[in-house]
Amino acid sequence: MPLTTPQVEAALRRWADCLDAAAPELNRLDAQLGDGDLGATLQKCAARVRTALDAGPYANLGLLFNACAQGCARASGSSFGTLLTVAFMTLARRLENQTTLAPHDVPPLLQASLDAMSQRGGATLGDKTVLDTLAAAHDAIAGLDEPRAQHAAASAAVDETITSFRMRPNRIGRARMFAERSVGLDDPGMIAFRHMLAGIAPVDGG
Repeated sequence: MPLTTPQVEAALRRWADCLDAAAPELNRLDAQLGDGDLGATLQKCAARVRTALDAGPYANLGLLFNACAQGCARASGSSFGTLLTVAFMTLARRLENQTTLAPHDVPPLLQASLDAMSQRGGATLGDKTVLDTLAAAHDAIAGLDEPRAQHAAASAAVDETITSFRMRPNRIGRARMFAERSVGLDDPGMIAFRHMLAGIAPVDGG
């Protein structure tokens, strides 16, 4: 069954709640090699997304994701905040005037977001960034056409990817300057994506 715009709005509220809960962990992970503010950044984005949702309801998914993109853009100019803005804007363009989201539409949406984020941020697959978990989720749901099966497959693939990259160095961003120190550490962006994915898990009624 396709998700309706109100169901996607509800999922985004759960997404925002999940980021709030994950903020301390993300700050701690980010402090190992970065500024230590990833959790705080994503909390600001979550708050702006809630504000955007409160301004609804929205007539279609394009308008909904555009409002989320604008909210994230106002919340933070950080690298991850910018990537999140790019992802929401990509969804807004691809879902313009659409009121429902079918499961078979999810893989091309993930690919479009991945391409846009890579172009904007300059990272490529294998650099040990959020893009690697996004790609893993995309590949895992290929051929699946049921939301719960998609989410379970994506979650397992993301966990596996985080584990497989743990012993690799970061190759982009501030962490690349401490590449050797990054070996054995989880990339904060990857962990953030895992929390985001958990936040949009299917629930009864959408």
